[in-house]
Amino acid sequence: MVTVSNWLRSPCPALVVDAVGAVHGMNDAARSLFPEQVVPPQWRHGESVHVAERSYAAHRVDNEDGSVTWWLLDETDLLLERERAALLARMSGALMTSLNPERCMTVVAELAAAHLADEALVIAPQSDHGHPVTRCLRGETPTYELQHVDVEEVVGLSEALRGFPPVPSRWIDPAAAPGWLAQDVVSIVVTPLPGHGVPAGALILIRRDKRFTEDEEAFARLFASRAGVAISAASLFTQQAVITDRLTHDLLPPALRRYEHVELAGRYRASGDTERVGGDFYDVHELPDDELFVVLGDVCGKGLDAAAQTGKVRTALHALLQVVTDHDKMLQALNQALLTTDKSRFITTVVGTVRPVDDGLHVTLTSGGHLPPLIVRANGAVEAARTKGTLVGILPRIMTTTDEVLLAPGDSCLLYTDGITEAHGGPLGDEEFGEDRLRRALTDCGGMPAEALVEHVHMLAAQWVGSGVHDDMAVLAITAPRRRSS
Repeated sequence: MVTVSNWLRSPCPALVVDAVGAVHGMNDAARSLFPEQVVPPQWRHGESVHVAERSYAAHRVDNEDGSVTWWLLDETDLLLERERAALLARMSGALMTSLNPERCMTVVAELAAAHLADEALVIAPQSDHGHPVTRCLRGETPTYELQHVDVEEVVGLSEALRGFPPVPSRWIDPAAAPGWLAQDVVSIVVTPLPGHGVPAGALILIRRDKRFTEDEEAFARLFASRAGVAISAASLFTQQAVITDRLTHDLLPPALRRYEHVELAGRYRASGDTERVGGDFYDVHELPDDELFVVLGDVCGKGLDAAAQTGKVRTALHALLQVVTDHDKMLQALNQALLTTDKSRFITTVVGTVRPVDDGLHVTLTSGGHLPPLIVRANGAVEAARTKGTLVGILPRIMTTTDEVLLAPGDSCLLYTDGITEAHGGPLGDEEFGEDRLRRALTDCGGMPAEALVEHVHMLAAQWVGSGVHDDMAVLAITAPRRRSS
């Protein structure tokens, strides 16, 4: 039971309203809250009452004499914490929608301007072209640009960009703020944006009407800690994406161009639909006297590990080509290199030297455990090159045989990996495409340009597989162009 003396001394404001609705009693806390005459309250139990920039929950207690005591429970801090928690949740949700650093900076500046300050700036560490700066005025669209700013002109900014703790806002003289920052400023908060081991930048909050309280500064630091992690994650993702793209570009087969006397075309498809690189490869290198060196191969395995080995093989072949052009010697040297570096991965490959001659192209072919290239004549006849050899990278010494082929105008030499012939699919989904089916399909390709030939073979294999699982596929065509009639 609440006695008269208890409710009068209570720090919680309380008002007593008699049966006719008149206020006839208040404790000291209520008098300090309502210094003037109080109009009889028309509150509902549990509703929020706003008095002197504070928020109170009104709770009704009915007394035995018919009067009502209204207790006002201060919920300002609780509501503020709820609002801040909701803000942090919204910010986290908004930042999770993007892994773009610029977009993250925009979201942070927009949220900070809307809930923490009149204006917010997010400044990222300096790049080659200046500091990326996102600025947002409350209610306006954020702007992003690279700026050459002197961070030493703002107290604490250079330290914040290096990840040091923030200085209190009372140490920052708004009148000394540089023109690039803001004008007519009352209070400034500068706080770091901590990242994953490396600072993600700094957050600057600006007010033009009142100063920041210590509690508001503490929340600004909490806000900045979450924002910094998100910006840092986006930056790391972008850096990794750039690195991956550059490395992937080097691992992919090269773009082929048409030479005056030789048509070249290639197609490549990795085993996984979400992968760009794998264990199949082809390359073309220019030699003196208009000759070309071509290579197509298949590294044991698939995916990124096989692609990494592919890069090593391609680099080794390019280096060997500077000192030796004899096919057998080159493959022997490559075999020794693979035995020395990685005995767990072997390759099959076929190399060729293409030399223009008066009546077409002279092609020298040597296989290292690879499927023999197919010669597609202009009249539709198909024959296999007479070259064979042992796998490269397993035995101390390999055996190879070399074949020499003359391609007349309209003839093509097709190099391909077993991803084509061993592709499983068809009507029942479990039948190999096979070498015989490939040869029969090529009888309709006599006289095709190199580009059309590889596209046709690639399309046949893709249609055969359908949506099923397949190995890496690579196809390279060497075609002697038809002579133009004068």
